[in-house]
Amino acid sequence: MTRFTPFAAPTGATLRRLLPVLPGVTLCFGLAIVAYGGQALEARWLGRAWLEALNLALLTGIAVRTRFLPGPALTPGIACCARLFLNVAIVMMGLSFSVSAVLSLGPALLCGVVGIVLCSLAFTGCLGRWAGLSSSQAVLVACGDSICGNSAIMAAAPVIGAREEEVGSTIAFTAVGGLVVVIGLPLIAPLLPLSDMARGELAGMTVYAVPQVIAAASPFGAAALHVGTLVKLMRVLMLGPVCVALCVLMRRRAVAGQAGVPSSPLLAGARTIRLVPWYIAGFIAMLLLRSVGLVPGMVLEPAGAVASFLTVLAMAALGLGIDPRAVTGAGGRLVLTVAGSLAALLAASLALVHELPVG
Repeated sequence: MTRFTPFAAPTGATLRRLLPVLPGVTLCFGLAIVAYGGQALEARWLGRAWLEALNLALLTGIAVRTRFLPGPALTPGIACCARLFLNVAIVMMGLSFSVSAVLSLGPALLCGVVGIVLCSLAFTGCLGRWAGLSSSQAVLVACGDSICGNSAIMAAAPVIGAREEEVGSTIAFTAVGGLVVVIGLPLIAPLLPLSDMARGELAGMTVYAVPQVIAAASPFGAAALHVGTLVKLMRVLMLGPVCVALCVLMRRRAVAGQAGVPSSPLLAGARTIRLVPWYIAGFIAMLLLRSVGLVPGMVLEPAGAVASFLTVLAMAALGLGIDPRAVTGAGGRLVLTVAGSLAALLAASLALVHELPVG
């Protein structure tokens, strides 16, 4: 009879599976530490971290990639960080959001934010195609600008089959656009005839990441910070439904491309459900578990920290897989798309804030 040991030592087979990924994971781990160090230096010297560890890890990975091409010994670990670790991080991100907290701002504002996200997705996708971007890169820009920046880009990329070069260049250019918004919004918002809470609402509608919303809304007070964070969470909650919708669209496109092959709508729907990525299903499951109170409060902060670190590892891995020449190749088209998308998002958000003021 085999004795159960909860902390049994790894077997030889397990070690054989782990050893190939260790060199690449170790490299990404080192780049992540460098990125966190850079973020800490920014906060110390500049008062705040204008570029987060996520973006610094990407840039550091690209910089290393310009010096040498990772060999076969590093490839498995880099791929593990860029895919498995990122997918696990996306699942754990679901624990950061509560449906009840978001709904506390009222159905009118929730509907308004959902409408802005959907309109921004459609507008940015069309603008990107008009500017000459590929369909997949136009979708990546649309998701990044409309929902939550890097996380949305990284979540949508495998769903639509985007190339690493497209993902890296999109993240790089949208990061610059997001930085402009974070720096410019606290300077422009005081000139607008808005209350402090409305300015926080505006920050939540236009800024990419939650930490950046905090940086943009905090000058207007605690109430503005609270409202801005909740509005931002409304946008983040769109990540799961949007990725599921992309899965459905990609599946329908694949089915439509199979000429002469009859397909039952019921069977096609079942295949679509199976094709929804496990990490998106996991994200939604974690969100629902948190919303119904089945997740202990003591778990939330450690889970958020682990998710953030795994995402930084994934960004470092992505940078290591990007050819810098591919990033600069689509520069003009990307700049036009990102700038136009942000301008439209800001205009729509101002209109919504004016019609649905908070406080």
